[in-house]
Amino acid sequence: MAIIDNAIYVDGRRTENPQSLSETFERMRERGGMSWIGLYRPSEAEIREVAEEFGIHALVVEDALAGHQRSKLERYGDVLFMVLRPARYLDDVEEVEFGEVHVLVGPDFVVTIRHAESPDLGRVRRRLEGDADLLRHGPEAVLYAILDEVVDEYTPVLAGLENDIDEIESQLFEEDVDATQRIYDLGREVIDFQRATQPLSGMLEALLRGSDKYRVSEELQKYLRDVLDHTLRVSDRATTFRTVLDNALTVESTIVARRQNEEMRRMTELSIRQNDEVKKISGWAAILFAPTLVGTVYGMNFDHMPELHWVLGYPMAIGLMIVMGVGLYAVFKRKGWL
Repeated sequence: MAIIDNAIYVDGRRTENPQSLSETFERMRERGGMSWIGLYRPSEAEIREVAEEFGIHALVVEDALAGHQRSKLERYGDVLFMVLRPARYLDDVEEVEFGEVHVLVGPDFVVTIRHAESPDLGRVRRRLEGDADLLRHGPEAVLYAILDEVVDEYTPVLAGLENDIDEIESQLFEEDVDATQRIYDLGREVIDFQRATQPLSGMLEALLRGSDKYRVSEELQKYLRDVLDHTLRVSDRATTFRTVLDNALTVESTIVARRQNEEMRRMTELSIRQNDEVKKISGWAAILFAPTLVGTVYGMNFDHMPELHWVLGYPMAIGLMIVMGVGLYAVFKRKGWL
């Protein structure tokens, strides 16, 4: 059985510890108290057994079985169904882990269905059992305490995210550090955190609006308003984090673009220098090729060649080499190759 804790409370005191659901249903009606059943990853049969006994709507059963729900509040007759998304910050991997807990609140019962390690509902139960005056307010007091625990657990998550953002801001202007991927990943975590927390303010406001209709005491309304205030502060900080990360991503993109432009400029300068060197080499190669060409022609050792036995042939060949070399040098110099 997936029952983590199961108790019956009368006048704010724990009076019974039933060993099974059937015993819980029987003793609760005998004592006229409130039952609080805590389930951890229950099976479909266990959820349907609870739903049948308490007359819970079939749509609630479907949601409880499906899991991976968004934070929401729904009411089916006199049964309230709430989905909460607790979170905790994992220091070793610097990530936020999200859980899920479903809370069913009826006139004389509370059923909690936990799908992750967080929140610690055992701590919530111990807190309420140590405060009989608060627990006397009935199922709504349990709902308040669960909401308070979930919202309180957001505080270390905010601290962890803030520390990560501070690290990113210090890395933005460091050389050879590309923070783009980390900014994007952290931005996704902040968005997921907003999806978990932002609906809470509307849910709490809806609870407060229905306080008179469902006879929620003034004292408990004060507690709920306090949780609402904390929730609004959490949402505001999450919004601030998202704005800071958006700005950081813009700055990082600008820095990366500037680095790329500088790299392109350096590559362009290097390419220009290489082109200049190639021009110089090509120019000198052409200058050296001119006398080589003339010398090659007159070194072919044929008997029948023009000016072969001409007395001025040698001086003419030397002069031709010099004229071609000087002419090519002048041309390349004027074009900036040399």
